[in-house]
Amino acid sequence: MNYLVEHNEVKSRFEAIINNEVSIVNYTQDENGEILVTHTRVPRELEGRGIAAALTKAVFEYAQKRSVKVRPLCSYTKAYVKRHPEYNHLIAS
Repeated sequence: MNYLVEHNEVKSRFEAIINNEVSIVNYTQDENGEILVTHTRVPRELEGRGIAAALTKAVFEYAQKRSVKVRPLCSYTKAYVKRHPEYNHLIAS
C-alpha cells in the first residue's frame, strides 16, 4: 500500500490519507519546542498495515532534524519507543 505521510503544521499533526480516510498523530509543542505526542488514530479498516508506525516515525524524524525532544503521552507512541530504541535519545526526560 502506497501513501504519503505529511506534516500538517496548521493542525499540529502528521497525517496520511488513504481511501479518503485520514490517519493522524496529533501533537503540541511546549515553550522549549518539545513535541508532546497526544494522540494516534488510524481508522479501524486500515489498522495493522503499519500506518501508525509510519506516522510515528515521521514525528521522530522531524524531531531529530530539529534537535528537539519528544514526550510520548499517547499509548501507541509509548509502545513504539519500546520497539524502536534507536529513538531513545530523543525522548524527553
